[in-house]
Amino acid sequence: MTDRKYCAVVTGATRGIGYAIASRLLKDGVEVIATGTSAEAEYPYGASYFQVDFLDDSSVDTFIEYLKQKPIDILINNAGINKISEFEHIDSEDFDNIQKVNLKTPFLLCQAVIPHMKKNKWGRIVNISSIWGSISKEYRSAYSSSKFGLDGMTASLAAEVSSMGILANSVSPGFIDTDLTRQILGEKGIDEIQANIPIKRLGMPYEIASFVSWLASKENSYISGQNIMIDGGFTRV
Repeated sequence: MTDRKYCAVVTGATRGIGYAIASRLLKDGVEVIATGTSAEAEYPYGASYFQVDFLDDSSVDTFIEYLKQKPIDILINNAGINKISEFEHIDSEDFDNIQKVNLKTPFLLCQAVIPHMKKNKWGRIVNISSIWGSISKEYRSAYSSSKFGLDGMTASLAAEVSSMGILANSVSPGFIDTDLTRQILGEKGIDEIQANIPIKRLGMPYEIASFVSWLASKENSYISGQNIMIDGGFTRV
């Protein structure tokens, strides 16, 4: 690495976990390119912002061409979508869209940034998966398909590029205290979930961001190809 700042891309950085990751990397002194789907989105102060719709092929192509011109050292694939449905009622278009955003987009972005990382002999890729990419439950077939796939891609990628100084890992958050979580679960649902988490509380976005920051740093020199659960022990009991 040269003395210039590291440059990171954080997708889905306008709220929740992505916002927290981008904010933490900025605090660490990293140059951050944050993405979101809205032109009016709020994003961490100090970041550059790129509006991109990962369901729009043209928008994705434009973003990829932009990335190919940038010296990207760190890629955090955080953007994702979900739709809960009974298996036999999953709409084919919904299934395709979930795979497109959650799995194909990280694949394409990894392809875009790896040439620079190879040239520089250094890079960090962190794909934000989910506990539903290691375990699953009813009505999560489309989402789990994408997240199990993301972890598989991460493992294969790490096997291919780790010897070149490019470390790739998945991080799988459990139940995290975000606006979306509270909107979906409600207070009653949160109380029920917390009772089944050994730590007895939801995780906080900054707790995910803290570990992602470490994985994406020079301090991480020997962890690659892993899927690390940050879930308060939920998947181990």
